[in-house]
Amino acid sequence: MNPKVEAYLIELLERYPLLEPLKEELVLSYDLLKTCFESGHKLLIGGNGGSSADAEHIVGELMKGFEKLREIPVNFSKELIKTESKRGRFLSRNLQGGLPAICLSSHTSFNTAFSNDVEVLAGYAQQVYVYGTKGDVFLGISTSGNAENVVCAAVTARTKGMPVIALTGNDGGDLKEYADVALIVPETGAYRTQELHLPIYHALCLMLEETFFSEADA
Repeated sequence: MNPKVEAYLIELLERYPLLEPLKEELVLSYDLLKTCFESGHKLLIGGNGGSSADAEHIVGELMKGFEKLREIPVNFSKELIKTESKRGRFLSRNLQGGLPAICLSSHTSFNTAFSNDVEVLAGYAQQVYVYGTKGDVFLGISTSGNAENVVCAAVTARTKGMPVIALTGNDGGDLKEYADVALIVPETGAYRTQELHLPIYHALCLMLEETFFSEADA
């Protein structure tokens, strides 16, 4: 692991010593996500309530600059300007590099239609079935590990050959049974668990940003 990437992991464990037992799982999660993005694939994320907000938060950190500017490649800037001079220059100044991630709770029209017409607990699984391809990663967030719609999405992802990362608490619940990597924080109760989820996904997003968007690109 690049020393600059590893520095974020070290900082996380120094600030949150409770997470030290998860060091191996954190490295494995990073490796799965790195491989996913290197191969041109995407991350699908599902959660409910506060975990849905966490899923949105992760997408925000991956799809645009987090701590780095992430300027787009010079060649693409030139192509934008060739396509349309004025707007191309505007876009070349404002577009940023990103890593493709989709929050499954964000699609209000689909989610309400599917829950009304079919079955609410299969809504995330439906999106994984349609969006997901082998090589994508599914990140399921559930403080208890027993959110049935998230577990169903994990089952669907495994069936499609997608690695599954679980971000959870308590004993990991049913979700851990379908996860390639289970990040089970040593807490119980939703808010205590979520308080440890945030620094974990921030660290992973920082590690990925360092990997794919070097200082030379910033």
